[in-house]
Amino acid sequence: MAGGLKEKQLSQRVYESLQRLRCPLLEGLFLREAESMQELLCTPSLHRMDILKWICMSVCPSLSKKILVLASTQTDALIQEMAKLGFEMMLCRPDDTDLIKGSATPLRQLVFLDQLLTLVPGPQAEKASGNSSSSSSSVGDLSLSEEVTRTEELLGELLSSPHLPDLIHPSCSPWPADIRELLLKREPAGKTHRTASGKAKEHSLKEASALLEKTNSVLSEIYSECEFLKAGPHSSGSRGPSVSAQSLRIALSDLAQLMSAFGQVYATDFRDYCNREPPQLSVNAQVFQTTHQLLHACSQELQALQHVSETSRTVIKTVEQRQQARQFWSKGEMRSLPTKVAELKRKYREFLAVYRQ
Repeated sequence: MAGGLKEKQLSQRVYESLQRLRCPLLEGLFLREAESMQELLCTPSLHRMDILKWICMSVCPSLSKKILVLASTQTDALIQEMAKLGFEMMLCRPDDTDLIKGSATPLRQLVFLDQLLTLVPGPQAEKASGNSSSSSSSVGDLSLSEEVTRTEELLGELLSSPHLPDLIHPSCSPWPADIRELLLKREPAGKTHRTASGKAKEHSLKEASALLEKTNSVLSEIYSECEFLKAGPHSSGSRGPSVSAQSLRIALSDLAQLMSAFGQVYATDFRDYCNREPPQLSVNAQVFQTTHQLLHACSQELQALQHVSETSRTVIKTVEQRQQARQFWSKGEMRSLPTKVAELKRKYREFLAVYRQ
C-alpha cells in the first residue's frame, strides 16, 4: 500500500516537472489522475520513448543530433546510448536497458525519471542567470583580477614544488586494489567502444546508402509505370481524369500519417494480442467433423429424393395431358388417346368373336 502511494506521488511529481519544463510532448494532454500519469510514464510505448529522448536531449544537448539519427535507424543503439547517458550521470548501470525500454518496475522508472529531470535546466534558469549576471557584473569585474592573481600564485607554487615529479609519476599507486583494476580495464574498454562505435557508424552509413539506392530504383520503376506523371495536364493522349503530382503528394502524406498512427496503436494496444499463440483445438473436433459429413450426406440424399418426387409429378402430369389431348388419327378422325384405345379394344373383341363362333 505504501509502495502504491509512493508511485502515485512520484507520477504526479514527474508529470508536473515535465509540464513545468514545457515538454512539447505533453501538449494536448490533460491528465488529472495519478494512474493515467503512471501509465503514460511507465508503460512501454512510442510516446514514452519520445518523452525520454526529449529529456536526454535536454540534459545533454550535444547528443541531440546523435539521438535523432539513431531514433530513425537503430532503436537498440538509441537505447544503449540513453543508458550510457544515465550511467554517466550515475543514475543507473550501463546495461540497465529495462529502465529505458519501460520493462522495469514502475517505482524504479519513476525514480530514474525524477532524478533525470533534476538535471534538465528549467525555462526560468536562463532568465535568472541573465538577471544575476547583470546585477553582479560590477562585483565580478572587481574580483576577477584578484582570482587571476590567486590562481597564478597557486600554479607557481605547484610548478616550483620539488615534489612535482613524484606527484606526476608516483612510485606506488594511491588507489585501492579494486579501483586500480577498474581503471586498468576502463581504458581498453573505451578504445574498444570508440572502435565499435566507428564501425557501427560506418555500417549504418553503408546500410543507409544501400537503402537510398534501392528506394531510388523503386521510385524510378514506379515513375516509368505512371504515365500521368510524364504527360502534361493538357496532353491529348491522356485517358481519364488527370492526376497531378500535388494530389499524389497529398495522398502519400495522408497514407504516411495513417501508417504512423496504426504503428503507434499496434505498438501500444495490439502487440500483446498479436504475439499470442493460436488456440488449441479440442480432441472432439474429429467427432464434430464426422457428424457434419454425415449430416451433409443426408441432406444431399433428401435433396435427391425431392428431385425424384418432382420428376414423378412432372411425368404424371405429362401423361395426363397426353391422354386428355385430342389429336388426328387415320381417316381424319380427331380423338383422344383413351378413346382411340377403347375403340381398338372393341374392334379386337369383335374380331375374336367372329372366329370363336
